[in-house]
Amino acid sequence: MHATDNMTYLVNGLYIVAFSLFIYGLMGLTGPKTAVRGNQIAAVGMAIAVVATLISVRHAELINWILIAAGLVVGVALGVPPAVRTKMTEMPQLVAAFNGVGGGTVALIAWAEFIDSSGFSALEEEPNIHIIIGSLFAAVIGSVSFWGSIIAFAKLQEILSGKPIGIGRLQQPLNLLLLVGAVACAVVIGLGADNGGVSQLWMIALLVLAGVLGLMVVLPIGGADMPVVISLLNALTGLSAAAAGLALNNTAMIVAGMIVGASGTILTNLMAKAMNRSIPAIVAGGFGGGGGAAAGGAGGEQKQAKATSAADAAIQMAYANQVIVVPGYGMAVAQAQHAVKEMAALLEARGVEVKYAIHPVAGRMPGHMNVLLAEAEVSYDAMKEMDDINGEFNRTDVALVIGANDVTNPAAREDSASPIYGMPVLNVDQAKNVIVLKRSMNSGFAGIDNPLFYADHTSMLFGDAKKSVGAVTEELKAL
Repeated sequence: MHATDNMTYLVNGLYIVAFSLFIYGLMGLTGPKTAVRGNQIAAVGMAIAVVATLISVRHAELINWILIAAGLVVGVALGVPPAVRTKMTEMPQLVAAFNGVGGGTVALIAWAEFIDSSGFSALEEEPNIHIIIGSLFAAVIGSVSFWGSIIAFAKLQEILSGKPIGIGRLQQPLNLLLLVGAVACAVVIGLGADNGGVSQLWMIALLVLAGVLGLMVVLPIGGADMPVVISLLNALTGLSAAAAGLALNNTAMIVAGMIVGASGTILTNLMAKAMNRSIPAIVAGGFGGGGGAAAGGAGGEQKQAKATSAADAAIQMAYANQVIVVPGYGMAVAQAQHAVKEMAALLEARGVEVKYAIHPVAGRMPGHMNVLLAEAEVSYDAMKEMDDINGEFNRTDVALVIGANDVTNPAAREDSASPIYGMPVLNVDQAKNVIVLKRSMNSGFAGIDNPLFYADHTSMLFGDAKKSVGAVTEELKAL
């Protein structure tokens, strides 16, 4: 047996170990109790895959090794600081940015493969159709993912408005034209591969058209749909990585890309169902960020919200049998999760049962609220998903809403004219009493007013969520 064969077996063996760790780690991400360990296991798998890949290119020239080392150093230098310093409130932006980098990297790999093979005409492998198709697919999807993720990041960071930004009826025809143009460029490149190669201008045109398509697809999508968009872009990045792996004959990229693509697709579908919206409708854009009509009674009758104090809120909850806390982005912004945990401990010491109602799309990304509460060491058993908790609101004395707007809006059930009609929401309005913690009466990320805030059994406690919860906690201590 030749040394080369032994090395091949070693690399393939390491890849199998890496893939097993990927899958095992992914299984751990299905629950909050095992998520951290699952992430660590998957990270070890990725480290093994990197080592296997480096072994497989052991005959590379010195200059290539220098570039590989430089790339690793730059990647670590750029990746570690934001991962360490980013606040939990900004985690969705970080996910969008990292996902965009992945898509952009795949597009650059495809471009480099095109240049290295002189427009695919210098490929030594026969047949080479899988290399051509894989590279072109990776170039299109990777570019769409990169530029789409940039817009998602800008909207989440509020660099751009969360409102839909589009050109009306011309939006979809323009998107279709851009897609057809990118595919046409890919066809020209593919047909020219056997005829002495084609000009790099076709590849550049493909990348530009796909990039503009990524921009134009995400710009018209409003803030309410951003969690789904992030998940969709993540799935696209995974598929583009798998295609690039096919072109490069890199098993690690193929398997890892397919895992990311499949899991991202499943998550996107689940989140879309949680919002009662189809993925095509989300991609079509136009929802989430528009100014909704002011809440009021029949015939446009305007109603005023009723303000309360920390002392009154404390009394209501102290003498309740059950309190359901509904966390939203306002809790994340104020970093109020630890204060909420302290307040809940005082209530539980008084015999009050405290539960947490988690909506699938609360916050800015999947699992946002679960991560925040877990950080504050809230019991996993106390965190209830929407389907499990909705039946308990009508038996609840007080529902405490902390910065959650759209996911508590009863108009989704009752108002067929509402843009979010049909979207499953938490039945907060069915509680006997509702206390809402908000800075102001501004609408949520979807830009839609919430009639819950004007209901007779709802009281508004205005101010920073962390300070408000802290004030309630002090009042509970004084009782």
